Amino acid sequence: MRIPELILPPAGASLLSRLPATPPSWLLASMLNLLKKRGVLPVDMALLEGKRFEVHVKDAGLRLRVAAQGDTFAASRGEPDLRLAANCCDFARMMLREEDPDTLFFQRKLSIEGDTELGLIIKNLLDSVDWSQTPLARMMAS
Repeated sequence: MRIPELILPPAGASLLSRLPATPPSWLLASMLNLLKKRGVLPVDMALLEGKRFEVHVKDAGLRLRVAAQGDTFAASRGEPDLRLAANCCDFARMMLREEDPDTLFFQRKLSIEGDTELGLIIKNLLDSVDWSQTPLARMMAS
């Protein structure tokens, strides 16, 4: 089953974009830490030390910001060094390995802005994750 090309209605994005960004950013940081701890996210934290990232879910109007601090990820408020932006369905396709980040990037469905060296590190990290081992992927496959 392929993830359909669904875009959240503008009214939904308008509502979601008004919610505080800290709780979903904290949730993303917690999920990254858990995936790292379980070995699903094979990240070298030394390469990311002190860097801030933003995951912009365009159709939902959500901007999730995390920072790499020492050996963990944490919610962040500062201006990001790197911004990844895509619609929810495209992030889901990437997680389920229906599309790889390169394909989404060249189709202009995934944008990567900011520090280009850091962008390449993150893109390679996304390619190396076994997303099928994540709880969200298992839930979507059911």
